[in-house]
Amino acid sequence: MVDVPAEFGEGREPRYASAAAAGADLRAVLREPLSLGPGERVSVPTGLRLAIPPGYEGQVRPRSGLAIRHGITVLNAPGTIDSDYRGEIQVLLVNTSEDRYTIEDGDRIAQLVIAPVVRARFVNDREGLEVSARGEGGFGSTGR
Repeated sequence: MVDVPAEFGEGREPRYASAAAAGADLRAVLREPLSLGPGERVSVPTGLRLAIPPGYEGQVRPRSGLAIRHGITVLNAPGTIDSDYRGEIQVLLVNTSEDRYTIEDGDRIAQLVIAPVVRARFVNDREGLEVSARGEGGFGSTGR
């Protein structure tokens, strides 16, 4: 369960658009419309503060409809919300299109996915790495 403060306001809390949706919609909370020009990026407030349980994270992801229709996407997708963060959730949007786009108060701007976190144990032991078929091949090394 993710706690949403009572003062957040009815109808503004994240909501799943369908019964099988993995992400809940996040909405812009704006005093006035926000205009985003081509190539511009902006931090959009949501008015939302969360208490995500330890062992979980919030992932802020783009909305596919905004991306395909308007070229608006989340700049650092997925953005991570740590379970100990208590500040307002802000969504970093970028306009990849050639057209200006206006964000209005209440617009659905991103999706929030709550996911489990697995923490690794890092060991400084380069000589102990197993050999693999891929080896040190990097970007594009496994084919087209």
